[in-house]
Amino acid sequence: MYVQELIMKATMDSVFKVGFGIDLENMSGTSEEGIAFSSAFDNANESIMRRHVDSTWKIKKFLNVGSESELKRSIKLIDDFVYKLIQMKSKQMHDSTDDISLKKEDILSRFMQTNDRDTKYLRDIVLNFLLAGKDTIAITMTWFIYMLCKHPDVQDKVAKEIKEATYVNEQDDITNVADFASCVTEDALQKLNYLHATLTETMRLYPAVPMDPKICYSDDVLPDGYNVKKGDMVTYMPYAMGRMKYLWGEDANEFKPERWLDHSGVFHPENPFKFTVFQAGPRICLGRDFAYRFLKIFSSILLGCFVFKLSDENKVASYKTTINLSIDGPLHVFVSFRSGLAKS
Repeated sequence: MYVQELIMKATMDSVFKVGFGIDLENMSGTSEEGIAFSSAFDNANESIMRRHVDSTWKIKKFLNVGSESELKRSIKLIDDFVYKLIQMKSKQMHDSTDDISLKKEDILSRFMQTNDRDTKYLRDIVLNFLLAGKDTIAITMTWFIYMLCKHPDVQDKVAKEIKEATYVNEQDDITNVADFASCVTEDALQKLNYLHATLTETMRLYPAVPMDPKICYSDDVLPDGYNVKKGDMVTYMPYAMGRMKYLWGEDANEFKPERWLDHSGVFHPENPFKFTVFQAGPRICLGRDFAYRFLKIFSSILLGCFVFKLSDENKVASYKTTINLSIDGPLHVFVSFRSGLAKS
């Protein structure tokens, strides 16, 4: 199974369902329009990233050739798809007899209650949610599964905690994934401290956004006394910071979820200025809690039902340089049924 590809599709479908109230059907592959949109979205991300290393991109854009020509086609396809989605949602809301339930069923509907005329604004909302919620969650899930394969003892501990939190045992009549998913309740999620720690430890070593540039709004002085000027770019690197022995101790390069737990086994967060994956201060990520919730639900169902094992246990995954820290190439994983937790 190609884990990264499947999780990317699943995340895209989930974000569309929760955020915009439609089934993209990316996983099933039954919607050609949805597949084309997903492909264009990924291609546009890659094309924009190339601008950071291609000094000729402005010339290519002016001449409409090469990667810039591909980017232009991708953006048009993305825009056409999103504007069509907005029109469809607007019609549904206008024609619905149950105004209250429809306007609250997804995030886009709620935004359209306050601003249903500026379609460009609504398009930007849709794309912002996709950029923030699709790749970052999918990439984190992929690295998470990779780390669990590399540390089967941790995988067993996570699965055991899920079993205890959901009260699922061998005597329960759990016959498929949907049955198990119904056991992943709000109460169960609150008990998953070790899973929360394992996800956080994965993000410490493999942050979905490995480097984050900021532009100075005005002249300023950094805490160490360094002067920065208006327009200067300052970049910090969560990837490097997550591996600094100065911050995390001599075992900084080791995968140890226990570092996030207190003596009672309860998750203990670090200062966000130390663990910078979600940024910090007034610009801390608004989607942090949503991301954790999504990841914990997704992880609980997968680890509750299946055992993951690398097809090549000696494989060491590497990353490719893009905006996000994707695994370079496919991640081949064997998946088998987890006995005693689910019968899917």
